[in-house]
Amino acid sequence: MDGGNAAGRTGDGTRAVRAGLPEPVKHEPTLPGPVFAAHFHLPGDPTGPYTYGRDENPTWTLLERAIGELEAPGRDDVETLVFASGMAAISSVLFSQLRAGDAVVLPSDGYQVLPLVRAQLEAYGVEVRTAPTGDDAQLDVLDGAKLLWIETPSNPGLDVCDVRRLAEAAHARGALVAVDNTLASPLGQRPLELGADFSVASGTKQLTGHGDILLGYVTGRDAEAMTAVRRWRKIVGAIPGPMEAWLAHRSIATLELRVARQNATALKVAEALRERPEVSGLRYPGLPDDPSHKIASQQMRRYGCVVSFTLPTRARADRFLDALRLVDDATSFGGVRSTAERRGRWGGDSVPEGFIRLSVGAEDPEDLVADLLRALDESAD
Repeated sequence: MDGGNAAGRTGDGTRAVRAGLPEPVKHEPTLPGPVFAAHFHLPGDPTGPYTYGRDENPTWTLLERAIGELEAPGRDDVETLVFASGMAAISSVLFSQLRAGDAVVLPSDGYQVLPLVRAQLEAYGVEVRTAPTGDDAQLDVLDGAKLLWIETPSNPGLDVCDVRRLAEAAHARGALVAVDNTLASPLGQRPLELGADFSVASGTKQLTGHGDILLGYVTGRDAEAMTAVRRWRKIVGAIPGPMEAWLAHRSIATLELRVARQNATALKVAEALRERPEVSGLRYPGLPDDPSHKIASQQMRRYGCVVSFTLPTRARADRFLDALRLVDDATSFGGVRSTAERRGRWGGDSVPEGFIRLSVGAEDPEDLVADLLRALDESAD
């Protein structure tokens, strides 16, 4: 039994701290340092776990084991592969599973790079269908699809769909199911337990949480499908550096601490913003009156660190962002430092000009709420 096996450890904090660690060896570090190697000693036949640096690396192995223990604790029939970025992970599933003539269902309200992915898939002869995340609308376009891609909660609108229901419907039609689990994190949602074949995420976000690493991963339960994903990684070479992999593994140890603080603060932030008359379209799945709360509470263990809302105008939103002192005006989410942005500035999301995506960090809740309310006051016309 390896030292990272989570058997007998049921708490998220314990699991995060111990995940993926090797058996202890006297005088060796608890988490071995990054292995920098393009090749390995390989006399004779090319057998064994490590042959060439594009295929495997001991540092990846420990990280992949750790992520697998978080995404599917207690299961030995899943595999995790790490990638250079979240988009590398997303691309690996889509382009390894789909062929010309296949059909895929994507969310119409998902991550803003998905339209670029759609164009590339269509150029390769793949039929792309889209539907919104809310109300399980993807059910209506499932017939004949090879793969269903779910993003729940959706980014940036925070709609939630019923993963169990969609997965059952997709499997009944012979389709595979992939869930983008970035916004929830494996401590907030476990897609494989809900019936998905793949859980895919950007480790750039809350998993590593410090805004200093680009990383992605795929965890899957179908051995044949994961073999195709591994082959795609080998062909494309979209691999993480050993230093990034080691930093990611180190960062996972504090994941439960960060998630607990950020989720609790996000709820307080949402409750405070709900009282402001200039705020409309407030979304946070943890709010009891949020349109997504009922289904989110049935499949999510935590509701995430992102709150979205709309201010009356683009100018008001820009003034609000400029007035913030504890919140950085930056893209991405999930970091220990709070960030916010007017999402419409990128042009890829169907959101109002005053739409704000706020990522709640690990600051003291009272300080963060006070900063947000002060900035709202100062940004008023």
